[in-house]
Amino acid sequence: MPVLFEVKGLSKSFGHIQALEDVSFHVEEGEILGLLGPNGAGKSTLFECLAGVSPSDSGEVLPAQDRSSLLFYVPDAIAPWPAQSVRWALEFTIGFLAGRAELRDEIVGQLDLRPLLRQPIGALSKGQRKRVLLAIGLLTPQPAVLIDEPFEGLDLRQARDITAALREHAARGRTLFLSIHQISDAARFCDRFVLLNRGRVRGEGTLQELAAQANMQENLEEVFLALT
Repeated sequence: MPVLFEVKGLSKSFGHIQALEDVSFHVEEGEILGLLGPNGAGKSTLFECLAGVSPSDSGEVLPAQDRSSLLFYVPDAIAPWPAQSVRWALEFTIGFLAGRAELRDEIVGQLDLRPLLRQPIGALSKGQRKRVLLAIGLLTPQPAVLIDEPFEGLDLRQARDITAALREHAARGRTLFLSIHQISDAARFCDRFVLLNRGRVRGEGTLQELAAQANMQENLEEVFLALT
């Protein structure tokens, strides 16, 4: 697949704590790329640096262009515009963020948002807010969407439905870069993986490529433990 963007030598520290160190990898067009790592590995910091929420100390993203036109970041555990309705948030995404109006009804159906359209975002459950955040991300026009913990707060049926929806959007050429805590979810869902631990990339590639690097069978949990 053609490379959409490449990260080279990205580093970030907070005082004496080195959160990211010389992080390098690439993201391909139309792929579902999983970012895997233990708690404290630097996953959220990496997404924040890529999105421009937090400036990196060094490194670059190539091609050098306006980052806001390349990717959109969907953080975990936030409730944007809590007093506004779900309908308002989707319309705001289309109107102010130049979202894809032609996908609105489809995404509302895929994420089962129709019963929630009149509800204030601040009154939603964690799983409901997650579905709204995913809808906002999928409506945006950027070619890549960074999603922190896309399945957090969802039950099994919802997770399966959202997996199918995300896969469909990726098949149309949308690039999805996902930070996933559950390795079992990542194993059945992602095309390639970036393994991060203690702020450094420990492996990048398909499961087959990572298994070869670890010299073991193609079991993502075992490969992850061996490389990180």
